[in-house]
Amino acid sequence: MLHDIMPGTEEMLQKGVCSAYLGIDPTADSLHIGHLVGIMMLSHFQRCGHRPIALLGGATGMIGDPSGKSQERNLLDEETLRHNQACIKRQLSKFLKFDTDEPNGAILVNNYDWMSKFSFLEFIRDVGKHITVNYMMAKDSVKKRLNGEFGGMSFTEFSYQLVQGYDFYYINQNYDCKLQMGGSDQWGNITTGTELIRRKANGEAYALTCPLITKADGGKFGKTEKGNIWLDPERTSPYAFYQFWLNCSDEDSKRYIRIFTHFTKEEIEAMEAEHDVAPHLRVLQKALAKDLTIRVHSQEDYDAAVNASEILFGKGTAESLSALSEKMFLAVFDGVPQFNVPASVLENGCSVVDFLADHTQVFASKGEARRMLKDNGVSINKEKIKEDFTVTKDNLLNNKYILVQKGKKNYYIINVE
Repeated sequence: MLHDIMPGTEEMLQKGVCSAYLGIDPTADSLHIGHLVGIMMLSHFQRCGHRPIALLGGATGMIGDPSGKSQERNLLDEETLRHNQACIKRQLSKFLKFDTDEPNGAILVNNYDWMSKFSFLEFIRDVGKHITVNYMMAKDSVKKRLNGEFGGMSFTEFSYQLVQGYDFYYINQNYDCKLQMGGSDQWGNITTGTELIRRKANGEAYALTCPLITKADGGKFGKTEKGNIWLDPERTSPYAFYQFWLNCSDEDSKRYIRIFTHFTKEEIEAMEAEHDVAPHLRVLQKALAKDLTIRVHSQEDYDAAVNASEILFGKGTAESLSALSEKMFLAVFDGVPQFNVPASVLENGCSVVDFLADHTQVFASKGEARRMLKDNGVSINKEKIKEDFTVTKDNLLNNKYILVQKGKKNYYIINVE
């Protein structure tokens, strides 16, 4: 997890309880798995007896960080910011211990609380004069923008490293925090903070960064066709969250299990050895998916996700299907073709052939439906049926749905309304 570390950092950490902070963008009311690398750094830090500080960038989040492709953002109103802050703290609490009397209890702060009180004149007088333009322009993130790689750079974005640098200074002065952590793309911004602390307060400060996580094929970690994998179950269902980790490649799983879990070196190496003997059993992926789904969601959500996976991939039963909540059912069969049927069709029962060929288009004709029913190739709610079957309201899942399976892999959801 280590990419760069400033000389003297390790020695400082050996002396006693230290504080370290990491910045998080609060522009949404949920974190996504891209944030997990930094959160795990804070978690390891706390487990080793040190005090983690999570800093929400209420002020910096609206500027846009030049060390990437960020566009300039809009200022969130304070009510939205506070709502996002409360939601993010709940998610962080799954990884960090807040509200404890122990000296290494985690703290959550928001830079909007101090930056919003600054006037422009005060900022350029009290902060800007300590860092030269030459120093700021030497940063890689700035050079790339000025060389036209991202189409130039506004003064707002140019000032970003000063604002982040002041955050480090403020945290250093008010929380005795001497270490800032972040992704490797943040090195320039973090070292601006260490320089500001040295010049403005003659203090010591350090930097530590982790590698940016990518997939083995070079693709962006944590992205799917539908966007980010969020920690909020309303944005990404626990089932989809579980499936993301379960579907990681063998190569990625070997890296991710070291980064996103608290398994020991010995436990990981034992799992790797077991995995290499029988890769098709997906030992690493299952361990990763289980650990993170339970931590981010719950044991119940994990059990339901495993149960749902079995349903989708052929091992499930009618009982396990009927036990799924509506949300889990829809998450499992997301993207499956759907047909709408009026409830009146089932009022007195409906012949399965009529149901599948006339009222829905599961089959193109009654003849095709009969042939497949005769060959034992049709299931309703995971139970094989024959041509004499009658579909009734008793077949509804969650009082609304019927699941039809044609052959081994073709699923259809019938919405009965």
